Amino acid sequence: MIEHLNILVVEDDAALRDAVCFTLEMAGHGVTGVDGGPAALEELDRQAFNLVVTDLRMQPMDGLQVLAEVRSRQPQLPVLLMTAYGDVDKAVAAMRGGACDFLMKPFEPEVLLENVRRYAAVPPEADDTIAEDPHTRNLLALAARVAETDATVLLTGESGTGKEVFARYIHHHSPRRKAAFVAINCAAIPENLLEATLFGYEKGAFTGAQTAQAGKFEQAQDGTILLDEISEMPLGLQAKMLRVLQEREVERVGGKKPIPLDIRVLATSNRDMLKEIAAGRFREDLYYRLNVFPLAIPALRERPGDVVPLARHFLGRHAQRAGRQARFSPEAEAILLQYPWPGNVRELENTMHRALILTAGDTVSGETLRLCLPHWNGESAVVASAQAAAAIASATAAAADQGWRMPPVQSVAASPPSAPSSGNGAANFAAPPGTDAAGRPANMKDLEREHILGTLREMGGSRKKTVEKLGISERTLRYKLQQYRDEGYDV
Repeated sequence: MIEHLNILVVEDDAALRDAVCFTLEMAGHGVTGVDGGPAALEELDRQAFNLVVTDLRMQPMDGLQVLAEVRSRQPQLPVLLMTAYGDVDKAVAAMRGGACDFLMKPFEPEVLLENVRRYAAVPPEADDTIAEDPHTRNLLALAARVAETDATVLLTGESGTGKEVFARYIHHHSPRRKAAFVAINCAAIPENLLEATLFGYEKGAFTGAQTAQAGKFEQAQDGTILLDEISEMPLGLQAKMLRVLQEREVERVGGKKPIPLDIRVLATSNRDMLKEIAAGRFREDLYYRLNVFPLAIPALRERPGDVVPLARHFLGRHAQRAGRQARFSPEAEAILLQYPWPGNVRELENTMHRALILTAGDTVSGETLRLCLPHWNGESAVVASAQAAAAIASATAAAADQGWRMPPVQSVAASPPSAPSSGNGAANFAAPPGTDAAGRPANMKDLEREHILGTLREMGGSRKKTVEKLGISERTLRYKLQQYRDEGYDV
């Protein structure tokens, strides 16, 4: 989660520079304000920044020159431009040159902070746990409380939900954080090697045991051991595991003397443990020994508030490794929320990596994201999106109420929208352009337009009733209708 950032503000207007710096400082960020490009370049050599916020029109170096220098020196460092209405063409050109976005003057403090949150580059940390959804925050609160104890924790959930991430979180917030964290996947090691791997062995214990070897339990001494996918452990070994947990001592294969253990035990499973017990595949006594403090990790689809923050985190991490910048279009973020993510967080990270590879510029479009989703179902997505279209329209257009708007985004695989057929307004309301062969909206932008215009038609052309039903301001509606006219639609 983004907390403290170091931000460089480049603005030759002292009053505006002070206002921007004050807003950022009040939000808890570290801020360095300079009056022009040369001073900005000196600061870039002096310290590391997460974001550069620069005015476009300055002397002797303008914002485009500052942008070029930043891209040349630190290509992964995002640059956010501030510009007046008359400089929109230059701002759009700057976007093509690598700027992450631009703010149209005048803008509200909330708009500035939202853009900082969205675009600032934050290097991934070992304990960088994303928890924006209330379910995840509650779960982390529980994890933090149990971390203070030595209680054994059983983490359950679907494959790919991040059980090991939560296990590491518990270790890093425990009194044992300075000692080792040892993880072993019980499903990945052959049955005939698992016992020796877990408990260790003495010299000559079996063919090939030429020297004594400490097992995973001994390696985790004074620290934490994670028994990943413990439900896959063979029944014969479960009995020995039960004794280790009860007695807190381990005996190496071929050994004659027990070795005392001072460790914390965590375990994970992607199966229904009670069903495994009923089927005779897992020992009931071992289950109760492990299930001292259960933590059920919900699937990603059950914590939608984490989807976009996690996606931004993974996209930023892979972009940083590639020396690039990357962000999502509004349509792409809408698709992220519609997709059910059957593979959970693991699938999300892999999808972000693929999307970055397929994206030619800095913006991952909705079309590119669809190409990366093998289970994408357009029909169900459209049905699910219809109820959220008004909220998305408000979110993407709310910037207009603050005095700026996003520039058009070029999609990697998208083609220009076809010109709408001539006819009266009612005909266009009933059958808006931009639909696929089955008559469904081709993308989120078309869906949003269809929903707004359909509501306007339903309200008999009354803008007042339309904004009340959509839950957006009249200014937002005017902005959207003007946008449709500019795109060539008959509104």
